[in-house]
Amino acid sequence: NIWAMNLEMKITFFEEKKFQGRCYNCSSDCADLHTYFGRCNSIRVESGVWVIYERPNYKGFQYILSPGEYADNQQWMAFNDNVKSCRTVKNVRSLHTGRDLRLYERPDFGGQMVECSDDCSSVYDTYKLREVYSCAVTDGVWIFYDLPNYRGRQYLLERGEYRQHVDWGASSPGVGSFRRITEF
Repeated sequence: NIWAMNLEMKITFFEEKKFQGRCYNCSSDCADLHTYFGRCNSIRVESGVWVIYERPNYKGFQYILSPGEYADNQQWMAFNDNVKSCRTVKNVRSLHTGRDLRLYERPDFGGQMVECSDDCSSVYDTYKLREVYSCAVTDGVWIFYDLPNYRGRQYLLERGEYRQHVDWGASSPGVGSFRRITEF
């Protein structure tokens, strides 16, 4: 069938930079990668959008990777060479309703609220918000960054309600920028 799509997800981890050393091919979520490799310094994402975590069981710093080649861990803004778990991002397709993301300046959806549907390189410059304590994602999959211009720690937000910043894994409410994931 020429209309059939290959929806298999695939990511390959390499212990050394530039796709060298021991490698491991993965095509599904994995809560503990430590038996397959000791460190990770380059990654090739053949298909799908992936979240990789520095600790087992989807904990610690998270990095969101779309299809492409990452010849060294600086290309995914890693703080170290630890990659201990990974999972695919589901439901990337979006309806673009125009009210896809709501940000709140207080926990439990309190205080000033702004509605967003586009990427934002500076939350403060655009919305005059220094901190985001809660949010609701009604459409799409988003990445929050703790610094402006899509830099710093990354946090994946899928459809749902996040009553406080710890619900998306952040230790503080600072959100410097955000963008929608559009790659499949």
